[in-house]
Amino acid sequence: MLINGANLVVHHSGALFWPEQSLLMVADLHLEKGSARAAKGRFLPPYDTAATLRRLAAVIAEFDPATVACLGDSFHDLDAERRLGPTDSAAIQAMTAAREWLWICGNHDPRPPGFLGGIGMAELQRGGLTLRHMADGRLAGEIAGHLHPKASVRLRGRRLTRRCFITDDVRLILPAFGAYAGGLDVLDRAFGTLFRGPFRVHLLGRDKVHAFPSSRLASAAPENEPMHRLERSSME
Repeated sequence: MLINGANLVVHHSGALFWPEQSLLMVADLHLEKGSARAAKGRFLPPYDTAATLRRLAAVIAEFDPATVACLGDSFHDLDAERRLGPTDSAAIQAMTAAREWLWICGNHDPRPPGFLGGIGMAELQRGGLTLRHMADGRLAGEIAGHLHPKASVRLRGRRLTRRCFITDDVRLILPAFGAYAGGLDVLDRAFGTLFRGPFRVHLLGRDKVHAFPSSRLASAAPENEPMHRLERSSME
């Protein structure tokens, strides 16, 4: 797809690749969200960080980018780096040592990690694109995260809900990459200030993405409507 003149590749993992720049982008890893919830008495299986890092390592191996840019909320809170286990810390350090690694700051992690390597920054302008955590809708070529987009379509009478990319060819919002990050329906008014006209979504599938125009989207499921198993898995 073309965004402000840049030819980008959307990947079924939720990563975005810019071949011309050899730049891989991911958003909203939310590392150590599980341990943050556990500290508040909401116990989740403590494997989200390891699962997210395995998926990230696989995407990096597939594209072999010169640069990786994490578009904010890479860590669930400012204390997340301290809570990392030694294996996960070593995995991140190996990734950041192998190539240029950029930590764009988010609202959950307004400063970069202290001992994991990489370079912290508020945003990155490269070519015709501006990489940041939160899009503001005023600048063409914004690539951002933050909103954790997901979308629903009806196929063969059943609702399918998955995390997705959302774009109108002027800007693009990445889905959350983190295992426990969840999602916000693209028909929510939070997206309305960024996408005022027709847009497309690219739903994440098992091994490819599936594009749908905004006219094909179904509204979010009512609370009392059972979710299809694929929809439920997209929200975990």
